[in-house]
Amino acid sequence: MHLVVGLTGPNASGKGEAAEYLRTLGFEVHSLSDVVRDEARARGLGLERRTLIRVGNELRREGGAGVLAEKIVGRLAGRSVVDSIRNPAEVLVLRRLERFVLLGIRAPVSVRFERSLARGRAGDAATIEEFEAAERQENASDPVAQRLQATFDLADHVVENGGSLADLHARLAEIVGSESVSSGGSR
Repeated sequence: MHLVVGLTGPNASGKGEAAEYLRTLGFEVHSLSDVVRDEARARGLGLERRTLIRVGNELRREGGAGVLAEKIVGRLAGRSVVDSIRNPAEVLVLRRLERFVLLGIRAPVSVRFERSLARGRAGDAATIEEFEAAERQENASDPVAQRLQATFDLADHVVENGGSLADLHARLAEIVGSESVSSGGSR
């Protein structure tokens, strides 16, 4: 199997930008959030952040904490990216793959809040206080909820993304290049 790169990190840290850059390097991009969005649509629900978090947590309660990753593994072929990994059990499922590497993308909260405002997604926080409160909800101790920090702690590489897109792209190219020549990406 070819290299599978997983992406985790807090809201507006740059995971989507990382995924799009990796797409330009020939990676096929998948997102665990797509699984949740598909389920929300099937249930006739909106796609606001709060709704998606609730639906994702319900799916984990019903199918186990790694269910979103299990649903996406069959879609992976060749060089792939799996975006929006938010629970340690999802990492465990993906680590079963022959070549998997988890990247933790992070940036300062002030930078991420400004990025969140700029992209203007429905349901995103309007103040930095709301933004930080939403983040606390994404770091639950419930094993089937979003556990971003616990997931981030499993990262094979941490990518600091408080600078320019060129800086982000250079760091990603460096990591993917080193993983592609290593004897195995999984840890």
